[in-house]
Amino acid sequence: MSRLLNIEEPAAAMQRPSMTAFLALGFRPLYIAGAAWALISIALWIFAPQTLDGPLPHVYWHAHEMLWGFIITIAVGFLLTASATWTGFNPLAGRPLGALCLLWLIARIGFLAGGLTGFWIATAAEVLFFVAAAASLMRVMVKGRSRRNYGLPVLMLALGAADLLYLLAALEGNYATLMQRFDLGLIGMAVIALLIARRVIPFFSMRMVQGLQIPMLTRSGQVQMVFSALALVSGVLLQIVPATGRPAFLPLLMAFSLALTGLISLGQLLAWRPLAVLRKPMLWILYLGYAFIGIGLLVAAVQVSGLLDPALLRGLLARSATHVHLIGMAGFCILIIGMLTRTALGHLGRPLALDGSMLASYWLMVTAVVFRLAALWPSAASQHLLHLAAAAWILCMGLYLWRFVPMLIRPRPDKPAPAAPPRAATQPAQAR
Repeated sequence: MSRLLNIEEPAAAMQRPSMTAFLALGFRPLYIAGAAWALISIALWIFAPQTLDGPLPHVYWHAHEMLWGFIITIAVGFLLTASATWTGFNPLAGRPLGALCLLWLIARIGFLAGGLTGFWIATAAEVLFFVAAAASLMRVMVKGRSRRNYGLPVLMLALGAADLLYLLAALEGNYATLMQRFDLGLIGMAVIALLIARRVIPFFSMRMVQGLQIPMLTRSGQVQMVFSALALVSGVLLQIVPATGRPAFLPLLMAFSLALTGLISLGQLLAWRPLAVLRKPMLWILYLGYAFIGIGLLVAAVQVSGLLDPALLRGLLARSATHVHLIGMAGFCILIIGMLTRTALGHLGRPLALDGSMLASYWLMVTAVVFRLAALWPSAASQHLLHLAAAAWILCMGLYLWRFVPMLIRPRPDKPAPAAPPRAATQPAQAR
């Protein structure tokens, strides 16, 4: 087990909360917003579902808010922060970053309680959120000549487009179309998650484990990106090409691309020497999330292909909820809790080590995943397992917020707090 540190600061050494510090980098407000919404939305979905009766009712709202309201929000926060490191230019800070967060908040309120008018206001706010984030990323990528990252703003726009298509399908009430469009968002997020994780996992591992040398696997990563993008394009074509004129090979192409992407992911994981990080929770949590994305992509490929006898797919493999929760919860969310702690500590200038509460949040997330996957199997215990999963999830996110919000709203301890303006500048009338 890696060493656990007590990184609490003495009360006298704690700097005051600062709006300037809070809006200095994208991860600060968006990590708080995403984690808080993850807690609130699951509490509503599991324990107060009767409140979800708007234009996005029940499962439509739950699926949308978990993917676009939580998972992709965390990804945007990470990319707005990482791109500042990659390019040397901060994409958003201060009031522009605050405006982006306000768009996010308007969308959450509108989809939850705004009625049909609120739904359209929320949709406009969410589309603007993605356009603004993509434009900000592209601006610094071009300014910093970070050509290898030009695809990330495009992917951000693609996620926004998939979001809009999903919302329009929700109004139509066509569940089959809705799930197909949800899968587009899921695959698009998988492309981004695999790209980010393939870069950071080897880098983090070699920094934390003395003497560990593992390959970056650039070539296999490029192949992985090509086939994950091909799966995404195939999914789009399945949406826009009428069934009567659709090539018969299109579902097979999508299934093959998903399967190859998943297999490459699992192969990369083995090359990264997972046994060497078993005593480092900050690393094995990332490995575990990456593994589940690969497994989930393989399950999705089986479902999309349509080649196997339906009788063989009875049970878990026959349900779209299986690959959704393998990729979305076991994959993305396990990765997210690891990244929420590791990247926040790094950018806040804190020791890169866990304390007891952070480690507890890891195990609570793993527990939530185990219970949620077990609840997918129909049984008399399914409802109880679902409640246990929700309880572990809420505790995980609550613990993260309790531990990190005080740090995220304050300046870094290794940097002075922003200077207060002179008294004369703040009280011009008296100065005269």
